[in-house]
Amino acid sequence: MTGGFFAIFDDIASLLDDAAVVTKVAAKKTTGILGDDLAVNAQKASGFAASRELPVLWAITKGSFRNKLIILPLAFLLSAFAPWTIVPILMLGGTYLAYEGVEKIYEYLAGHQEKKSEEQRQLSEKELLKIETKKVKSAITTDFILSIEIVIIALGTVLDSSLFIQIIAVTAVAFLATVGVYGFVALLVRMDDFGFAMIEKAHNKKSITHKLGRLLVISLPKVIKALTIIGTFAMLLVAGGIFMHNIHQLHELLHFMPSLLGELFVGLVVGSIAFSMHLIYAKLFSKE
Repeated sequence: MTGGFFAIFDDIASLLDDAAVVTKVAAKKTTGILGDDLAVNAQKASGFAASRELPVLWAITKGSFRNKLIILPLAFLLSAFAPWTIVPILMLGGTYLAYEGVEKIYEYLAGHQEKKSEEQRQLSEKELLKIETKKVKSAITTDFILSIEIVIIALGTVLDSSLFIQIIAVTAVAFLATVGVYGFVALLVRMDDFGFAMIEKAHNKKSITHKLGRLLVISLPKVIKALTIIGTFAMLLVAGGIFMHNIHQLHELLHFMPSLLGELFVGLVVGSIAFSMHLIYAKLFSKE
């Protein structure tokens, strides 16, 4: 009886060891998309008033956890009963990401972002909160697309394992990704606060603490701007990568291009088509 009891514990320990091994493999496979996820979410979480940065980030983080709770069970069910649906879902998500990337480029080239920031200074607190809510919803929607990509890539690395190990490994990767990405973004958006705190504690302006604090304060706007640009291109790269990896003919057609350049090109083309269709629809709808 005792021997059987300990045998069960040995089996559980063995399963957990196997789960830990495949989780590491899955985590390595998703490293690239996590980098894109970080850049995109840092860009999405920026541009808010200092007092609203953490509340907004927390709202997006909660939305991200909800996304995982929806995506994970569906991914396991689709993998088991309808694997043919996974690629079309990924491509729809890729189209949305490409659209968002091209929209950001259009807004930058057209100068819409500067106009928006000038308009927001004249808005009431209630109107600003509505804009904030809209941005949070957009960020959660983008997170949903990126989360699907992370979950599917992680799932693809453990398909040969048992369902139990698949569930443990993919769930661990999904939730660790959320904590890691949004934890880092939270530190990033509060970088200037750390800088000001260091400046206040410094004994004089020539001290290392003061210089480092000043560097953090000065660097934050530049880092956010850089991540905004990186985040935009990250969305296009992720979108292009989805199409390149799932449409063999596309991969053959652009084989002469470096991988990243090909993915960026495809992302721009898909995003431009989707954005053009949106503009045409908007014009037709406004006429009515």
